[in-house]
Amino acid sequence: MKTLEIFKLLRKHRKLAEKRALDYEQNKFAKVMAYIGVGFVVIYLVGIAIMLASIANDARTVTSIEMIFSLLPFLLIIDFSLRFIAQKTPSQIIKPYVLTPLPRYACIDSFLANSLLSEGNFIWFFLFVPYALMSVVFSFGLWQTLAMLFLLALVFLANSQWYLLARTKINDSLVWWALPAAVILLIASPIFLAKDFFKGIDDIADLWAKIGTCIHDGNPLPFIVTIALLVALIAINRKMQYGHVWKELSRTEQTKLHTVSRFSFLEKYGEIGEFLKLEVKSIMRNKNPKKQFISSVSFVMVFSLIISFTDVYDGPTYEVFWCIYNFVIIAALPIMSIMCNEGNYIDALMVHKENILSLLKAKYIFYSALLLIPFILMLPTVFSGKWSIFMVISFGVFTAGFQFFIMFQMAVYNKTAIPLNTKFISQKGQGNNYFTFVASAIAFGLPVIIMSVLQSLVSENTSYLVMFLIGLAFILTKNLWMRNIYNRMMKKRYANLEGFYASRE
Repeated sequence: MKTLEIFKLLRKHRKLAEKRALDYEQNKFAKVMAYIGVGFVVIYLVGIAIMLASIANDARTVTSIEMIFSLLPFLLIIDFSLRFIAQKTPSQIIKPYVLTPLPRYACIDSFLANSLLSEGNFIWFFLFVPYALMSVVFSFGLWQTLAMLFLLALVFLANSQWYLLARTKINDSLVWWALPAAVILLIASPIFLAKDFFKGIDDIADLWAKIGTCIHDGNPLPFIVTIALLVALIAINRKMQYGHVWKELSRTEQTKLHTVSRFSFLEKYGEIGEFLKLEVKSIMRNKNPKKQFISSVSFVMVFSLIISFTDVYDGPTYEVFWCIYNFVIIAALPIMSIMCNEGNYIDALMVHKENILSLLKAKYIFYSALLLIPFILMLPTVFSGKWSIFMVISFGVFTAGFQFFIMFQMAVYNKTAIPLNTKFISQKGQGNNYFTFVASAIAFGLPVIIMSVLQSLVSENTSYLVMFLIGLAFILTKNLWMRNIYNRMMKKRYANLEGFYASRE
């Protein structure tokens, strides 16, 4: 078979795997909701394009092409950051093809090609194309406009490969966060070299605007550099992905002697205490839950330090968002995938009646206790006078009550087992859970909307009191709504079991 035929076949297999997934109908509904969200993003981008075009048309010191490239470093940093929220590294379907006579890099090449052809790589063109039509094409002609758009496409494709490389290394070790941080600091270096912050921003814009000048002059250097960078990143990713995948495929289980932590103080809590032990030991002993936990705590620490010791996020809207975000993030990742880790041994949990209910209660206690970490880390913000202690307490109670109620509903719908240790390989390609994406958007966005409405109707302290009472009501009724979740899970247990069995490696 030729390379193109292999790519078409593997792409067809991936699409069929998604359609045959047991949660396809569930994902289909959530996918529609995700498209609605993308529609709003497109409207905002077009609106920004109109605003930028108006500024460019009135500018006298910079051309419209130079202007769009002067904004490019900031757009690239935003694009790279948003990929961590909206795009995860898809697991690669390798196992079914290991014994086939396909070229050894065929699956990896298909994976990289799909990452390049992803629709998300071209979302920014809803900003660039309207801007070009309103400010560039009539001033510089069709060919220079196409050259500008082509170069922008190459830059964002290179950024997608840079994200894939960085995300893969971060999955290896959180120390690799230093890699993207170093690149961002390099881009922002003119700010540190300049005496004034805004002068540094102008220096960055002027430096990148020279790319637009090269397009005016017909200089091919930006195209040569960008294509070379894209080819280099693809080559690095190709080799790195291949190495990671085959390392996981050929791994051997090794038994290590270690001290067994008994957590005997939890024994007095009976079955719930035993599940609390299971939760803690799962994080301590398994690669993926451990990294997920460390990542959440690290994010909370970084954001708490930024909020406490800088004025970057000062202001009523930022205060509400970041205080709620700090509480939610420490538990959102594991709760949104609730029961997915347990899907690897779900049979054992089904042995005794109401084992699952005890497990849910243990998870609620564990993640409610974790909220003490962001609470303590945000106390310097209270001591400095930026925030009130009542605001922090009310948002913490609201998270433990209402938001945990929302996120725990995922226990009914999650039916894909997540590997505890492998990261880069998948058997059936069930890597896109759009329902989780929509639920996450609701969990992070709904509290801000509620708080905005309350602040427009009542005083600030009254709105905090309302948030506190809403959270307290859900905390006091946790046994009722957990029982409801458990009963709904039991009604769907055979469908969920089938999904867990099918998704296991």
